Amino acid sequence: MTATQAGGDVVTAASHASGVVVRCRGLTKRFPARRGLKEVVLHPFDGTTTTVVSDVSFEANAGEFLGLLGPNGAGKTTLLKMLSTLILPDEGTAEVDGLDVVRDAAAVRALVSPCLAMERSLYFRLTARQNLEVFADLQGLGGRERGARIEEVLAAVSLSDTGEKLVGQFSSGMLQRLLIARALLTRPRLLLLDEPTRSLDPISAREFRAFMREELARQRGCAVILATHNAEEAFELCDRVGVLDHGRLLASGVATRLSREFLGVRYRLATSHPDHPAFAQLQAQGVTVVSRTRRDEDGWHDVMLMMQVDHDPAGVLALLAAAGVPIAAFEPVRASLADLIEGVVKREVVT
Repeated sequence: MTATQAGGDVVTAASHASGVVVRCRGLTKRFPARRGLKEVVLHPFDGTTTTVVSDVSFEANAGEFLGLLGPNGAGKTTLLKMLSTLILPDEGTAEVDGLDVVRDAAAVRALVSPCLAMERSLYFRLTARQNLEVFADLQGLGGRERGARIEEVLAAVSLSDTGEKLVGQFSSGMLQRLLIARALLTRPRLLLLDEPTRSLDPISAREFRAFMREELARQRGCAVILATHNAEEAFELCDRVGVLDHGRLLASGVATRLSREFLGVRYRLATSHPDHPAFAQLQAQGVTVVSRTRRDEDGWHDVMLMMQVDHDPAGVLALLAAAGVPIAAFEPVRASLADLIEGVVKREVVT
């Protein structure tokens, strides 16, 4: 299927032909269905399969962050593994810089650096520099080039001053930065990240996102595809996002515009009279009162209003003020990532 395009945000090959790094067409992957022991014994040659990725098509450009959103089991990690040649697609094609991930797998591996979940391949009894030296040797990097690249990526992730500190003594944020340094060592055209900040505290995660935006996109110009459940990554880091469910790409575009298209616009209003009759007038005009919650001990409440994109927030506020509703605050609220995913999935079910 073709993903919904929001406001022309999907970048096509025609508009950025020279910048396309990844091109997928009809990508599909199936796995044998899980069966109990009894089923295996009674029907050992049953070929039942489960489709994990179904007819997915998209493109990603140099210097772009493309986020993959969706519930667990949506197919995000499987999609990343196909792009990194770790598993083969059953149907469709995927290309990295024009090279097919099946026919040109060895060449693709030289262009792609995956940094997937549950990474356990660092050597905890070695320093950061020694870990990178081992990886450089495995990649065939030797001599002065090896040393220069190691110093370059260590500086890029702010780990140059770790000295003789063993990796086993690193914090979660330092470990994540080292994994990124290792991924950058080969100067990839495509970087694949699976929930890159899930083990980081909020401050470290914010610093890490700032690093990724500055270092990966602006300075190195590689395409970055990341699977995430993090709202800040989806709304603030990613240039575009794609919403997957049961292996299908349901919608793609800028996260904020997808949110408006599928969920409308939400505003939080603080009032001491949350059950004022004026709210019923708003609902008659198509404005939905999502919730009413007590704000503090002074009697103020938060009333959440959900409007469609054609509603005028200033007009809504004027109506409430004219009706005598006491208002202490009126501000837009960004929908949660869960709300966005649920909204896209529900729209697909209805249609």
